[in-house]
Amino acid sequence: MSVLDRAALEASPLADLHAIASELSMDGYRRLRKADLIDAIIARQGGEEAPPELESQVEPDGEPEPDGEPEPDGEPDAGAAREDSAAAPEDGTAAGRRRRGRRGGRGRGASREASGGESVEEESPAEAEPSRRERAVAREEGEGEVVEGVVELLANGSGFVRVAPPDPTDDDVYISAAQVRRCELVSGDRVSGPKRLPRRSERFASMIRIDAVNGRSATEVGEGARYDDLPAAFPSERFRLGSEDPTLKAIEWLTPFGRGSRVAIVGEARAGKSHALHLLAEALTAVEGTTVLVALAGVRPEELSEWAIGPVPPAAAVGLGGSSDAQDHAVDLVVEQARRLAVRGADAVVLIDTLDGLHPLTARRALAAARNVVDGGSVTVIATATRPLGGETSVISLDAKLTSTGRLPALDLAASGTIRPELLVGEAGATAIAEARLEAVRGGQ
Repeated sequence: MSVLDRAALEASPLADLHAIASELSMDGYRRLRKADLIDAIIARQGGEEAPPELESQVEPDGEPEPDGEPEPDGEPDAGAAREDSAAAPEDGTAAGRRRRGRRGGRGRGASREASGGESVEEESPAEAEPSRRERAVAREEGEGEVVEGVVELLANGSGFVRVAPPDPTDDDVYISAAQVRRCELVSGDRVSGPKRLPRRSERFASMIRIDAVNGRSATEVGEGARYDDLPAAFPSERFRLGSEDPTLKAIEWLTPFGRGSRVAIVGEARAGKSHALHLLAEALTAVEGTTVLVALAGVRPEELSEWAIGPVPPAAAVGLGGSSDAQDHAVDLVVEQARRLAVRGADAVVLIDTLDGLHPLTARRALAAARNVVDGGSVTVIATATRPLGGETSVISLDAKLTSTGRLPALDLAASGTIRPELLVGEAGATAIAEARLEAVRGGQ
């Protein structure tokens, strides 16, 4: 690092001076006033000892850990998103008191280094932005690899970028609370940006900055209204699938659905629900201006592999052996991402296979997330289940007997239906659907 003179140091903000002091491995620098900190930096750069009057202030932050191990109050574990213990240690708990005692009784102005090297104290707007000095340090250290993943927030306001959601991994990247506030992130947002490698006593890499949120520039993502407060209307823009598959053609014309629909594909085991969802994924990816997200919850291992190499890799996936809590978490992550897209005016389709292994409240919450926002975006939810949950705008019922004998389409028209079909296909189309259903009922008698 080049030697900086006093004039350059005096012109630097306090955040930059802290970064320089950290590079010089100076202990206790955060307790110094700016003028004293500049004197200490100049002394350290010149290979001199700190002035005697500063020695009592620049002292170690506590007893050194044996064998170079980091202090226990380092970053949270990768799985800390599900534990309240991830909160900042400056609290009234016994652990918090032990930490403060080990640090020699820091004053109220002291702060803790969080897992990503970010301070948990309140930052001024100038300090919150990545400084030119910090970016230069990142380049010098060979850092800046771009990472992309799904945000999972912790109880203390910071979070992680899960690179293989929903499960935590050692490759996850820490996001400071300041970055979460600055970009107004929520759990389920998909973000990308450069990361820096872990520093001394840190376990995880940290985001240097967030460049994109859900495919849009982070600078363009403004504050939006709460999703649940947005007015909703019945779906009125039908999805045109354009498929030659007989089952999909029957779905498109006899059980239509559109942007904001709440769709359940139901039927007994081996009725072809998962296969129909896979066909819908292929068709919907071709619809312009639509983001398709897939959540797999409790599916067969073979289906995990099929989806992974298909046109829409799962945003979150839990296999057949996963717990109900793990399945809930996977679905919640994907649904939350779709909700955030709709708040920002985009159209999202969430495909869920299946609702059967979820807790009932989670299943209803996932289905209820679908809505056609008035003068805004939309979330369409299409989920497989053994039977309807209630509240669907479209029910696609598949007949296991027809599927097993290869008589396609396997649509059970009498048990299927769409609410307000005239909004999607017009009055003439709705009449034709009613007549086809009546004929199917008569034929089954």
